[in-house]
Amino acid sequence: MSEPHIETPEELDRANERPVDEPAPSGSAPESRPTPEAAGDVLLEMDDVTLRFGGVVALDGVSFALRKGEIFGLIGPNGAGKTTCFNAMTGVYRPTSGAIRFQGQSIVGKKKHEITRSGIGRTFQNVRLFPEMTALENVMVGADAHFKTSVLGALFRLPRFWREEREGREKSLELLRFVGIEHRAGEVSRNLSYGEQRRLEIARALATNPTLLCLDEPAAGFNPAEKEDLLNLIRKIRDTGVTVLLIEHDMRLVMGVTDRIVVLEFGKKIAEGTPAEVRENPAVIAAYLGVPTDAA
Repeated sequence: MSEPHIETPEELDRANERPVDEPAPSGSAPESRPTPEAAGDVLLEMDDVTLRFGGVVALDGVSFALRKGEIFGLIGPNGAGKTTCFNAMTGVYRPTSGAIRFQGQSIVGKKKHEITRSGIGRTFQNVRLFPEMTALENVMVGADAHFKTSVLGALFRLPRFWREEREGREKSLELLRFVGIEHRAGEVSRNLSYGEQRRLEIARALATNPTLLCLDEPAAGFNPAEKEDLLNLIRKIRDTGVTVLLIEHDMRLVMGVTDRIVVLEFGKKIAEGTPAEVRENPAVIAAYLGVPTDAA
C-alpha cells in the first residue's frame, strides 16, 4: 500500500476555502453515550473571540455558546468567517484575543491532537481521506486517537497493541455500518463515490469518540434525497449523545435540523436564535440578499 500524502496545516487551511459532500445513514449506532444529565448545560463557549491575519479581521469579537445535546447551526454568506471559526475551535488557528472554553476548560493554544482527544471531532469542506487506504483503515486512523500503545509496544506487537487493534477494527466496522457504507469497508477510499467519501469522513470523525462533532459544509453537491438522508444521519448522531455543530449553506437543511443558529457576516455575529427567529431577522435577510437592512 503506497504511503498516503499527509498535508501540511498550510495546505489544509487553503483547502478549507471550498466545500464538499456527505451521506446517508443505516445500520446500528456508534458507541452508545448517556443522555446529557443536564440538557442545556454549556459545552463550548466562544467568548469575544477576535482573529486577525495582518490587517484582515477574520473574526471580530464573536461570542456564542453551544449546549450539550443540541444541533447548532453556524451560517452566513461566503467569507463570513464560518470555517475560520471552526479552525479557531480545533487548534488550526490561535485567536488574537478572546477565550474558547470546552467543558469549562480553555483550549486556546492547545495542539490539534490534544483538542481531538479532549472530545472535539470535525470534518472539512474538502474531503480529507487517505486515498490509498481502505475505508476501514481510514476510520481506524480516527480510532487511533485514543490508543495508548507506546511506540515500542507497537514495534514489538505487545498484547496491548493487539487488543487495541482488535477493538479499533470492531469499532470502525460499527461506524461504517452506522453511516451506511459497511459493504465498502475493504475498498480503497479513492474508489468510493463522492457521497460515500463524505460518509466515510464522518465515520472517521466519530471514531475519535467526540463529545462535539463539527461538520463543515457536509451537504455541498448533494441532491434533495441525499440531503434528506444527511439530515436523518445528523439526527441519529445527536441521538447517540453527541452534540453537533453544523456549517451549511443549504438553508432548508439548516432550518430543518438545527435547534439554534448563529449568523456571521464579515467576521461579526449579526444574529442568534431559533431557526424561526433567524429566518425572520432583517439583518440576516439583508446579509443573504445583499441589500440594506431597512430595505430587507
